[in-house]
Amino acid sequence: MTSDEPASAAGLRMGTPAGRWVLATTVLGSGLAMLDSTVVNVALERIGSDFGTSFAGLQWTVNAYTLTLAGFILLGGSLGDRFGRRRIFLIGVAWFALASALCGFAPSIEVLIGARALQGVGGALLTPGSLALISASFHGSDRAAAIGAWSGLAGVAGAVGPFVGGWLVEWTWRAVFLINLPLAAVVIAAALRHVPESRDTEAVPHLDVPGTVLALLGLGALTWSLTEAGTAGASPGVVVTGLVGVAALVTFVFVERRSRAPLVPTDLFANPRFSALNVVTLLVYAALGVLFVLLVLQLQIVAGFSPLAAGVSTLPITVIMLLLSARAGRLASRIGPRLPMTVGLVTAAGGMLLLLRVGVGASYLLDVLPAVVLFGLGLSATVAPLTAAVLDAADDRHAGVASGVNNAVARAAGLLAVAVIPAAAGIAGADYTNPAAFSAGYHRAVVIAACLLLGGAVLSATLLRALRPRPAEEIPLAECAHCGISSPQQYPRS
Repeated sequence: MTSDEPASAAGLRMGTPAGRWVLATTVLGSGLAMLDSTVVNVALERIGSDFGTSFAGLQWTVNAYTLTLAGFILLGGSLGDRFGRRRIFLIGVAWFALASALCGFAPSIEVLIGARALQGVGGALLTPGSLALISASFHGSDRAAAIGAWSGLAGVAGAVGPFVGGWLVEWTWRAVFLINLPLAAVVIAAALRHVPESRDTEAVPHLDVPGTVLALLGLGALTWSLTEAGTAGASPGVVVTGLVGVAALVTFVFVERRSRAPLVPTDLFANPRFSALNVVTLLVYAALGVLFVLLVLQLQIVAGFSPLAAGVSTLPITVIMLLLSARAGRLASRIGPRLPMTVGLVTAAGGMLLLLRVGVGASYLLDVLPAVVLFGLGLSATVAPLTAAVLDAADDRHAGVASGVNNAVARAAGLLAVAVIPAAAGIAGADYTNPAAFSAGYHRAVVIAACLLLGGAVLSATLLRALRPRPAEEIPLAECAHCGISSPQQYPRS
């Protein structure tokens, strides 16, 4: 990785005080975004009750953040390479903190949704910067160890998130956002004092601003129209906005083809295997996106769980992924991704269908735990082979961009799923205040999500016959920096 800093700035060692400071700072910084994404779903029921909003308001509380995060995350990485990774990381942390304060003091659902969109911009600046700083600050085996430590500690943050979120929501949902302020202050102070600056002196001098604007406009318009269609139906405004979104995304493709520095090199999708793998990603993360929103609501609204109990109900998924994802990646490197992904997605679909048992008077041990354990086992067998297959399907020169694109596809999948699937399942308006109506929609949504996972299994079985991923030691560390695992609530990347 090219840097304009002295060699010593990019040669920190693990186990030294300087190395520990860089690792701790980047983990805590990325943990801000991760903690937020794991706890907001737990807070949705209380937010809705406080503001008396419709279910669409809750959807936008989730989607406003995901929309701007997905729209700006690729640009965020480019800004760091060009203007300084520490600088953009610090801007992202400060931005995220200010937006969190606005969320915490929001007087209405409209203000909260706008603040969540601003949070997503901050997340898009700090998230790619955290791993880029590690990759730029450590050498060789120390870099690999640092990336591994970042992944493990990020997983721990994902496991802690539901406990913290559930406890905070029991007090007040506003604390979910306000807790980011002291954490951000610590990150900023530590980064200014202990994290070296770095940038890519060979980075392209042009930023793809038109591509970013079109992607954001397309996703935003399409998400709004799909969300509103669930309540207002196919009104003229909904249809026109949807068409604007489609037109913007089509224009985005043409702009990327002609851009001197495209966010998404379109020749990546000339590879049919890469395109197919991203379709699998779309299906898998659409199912995940809707599950982690609706399950915690079903547990609170229908089953009568407290926010804390609902928040920690999915903890076994995170633990299982931490224990088994690396093993699944090694297995896929020996036998190829087809079998692990196919079996994993079928298993995950089975776990999803077991969640149909969650209803009035549901028992955690009998109705929730078996389902989330089975789902976690399936997800663990899928995520690492999927990411490795994406890297393998792309040319070496595009491997890092390919992983970034796949990450953006995953986030866009969750965004659109939260807009579409609840409406398709009949959840709208004030249904979340009516346990019977919400439960009926939840059960339909779970079946839809399970079908998406089975669709991914079919594609994996039919399209990955000859594909074998590169062994891990053949993948450059700069590429691995795009593949850190996170909690499933944040859409796991392995």
